[in-house]
Amino acid sequence: QVQLVESGGGMVQPGGSLRLSCAASGRTFNGYGMGWFRQAPGKEREFVAAISWSGLSTYYADSMKGRFTISRDNANNTSYLQMNSLKPEDTAVYYCAAVEGRRYYSGTYLMRPGNYDDWGQGTQVTVSS
Repeated sequence: QVQLVESGGGMVQPGGSLRLSCAASGRTFNGYGMGWFRQAPGKEREFVAAISWSGLSTYYADSMKGRFTISRDNANNTSYLQMNSLKPEDTAVYYCAAVEGRRYYSGTYLMRPGNYDDWGQGTQVTVSS
């Protein structure tokens, strides 16, 4: 099991940027694929982005492509989500999640919340003028 703690959320105006961080502890970080999801009030949890254990493969939801960038720093046990050109509809609680295994996972597999083993507590992102 790996413990995950998100940070970096807050309130930003439309068109602004935020960088979320997900700090991991407890197990070898580079043994996990990482994902970011979000959940707005009254809506289901939604896939945002994912990155393989090596960092060589990344996947994005269509609505985030070109605006969001996922990355990881295995030396510092941290995953990041850089969010640019934010819109009011990006308002949600953002969660990071880890799926165990230093192996290939398809993008389709990583898009499903049920395939992840560990979750953080979430960080609120509010986009409003």
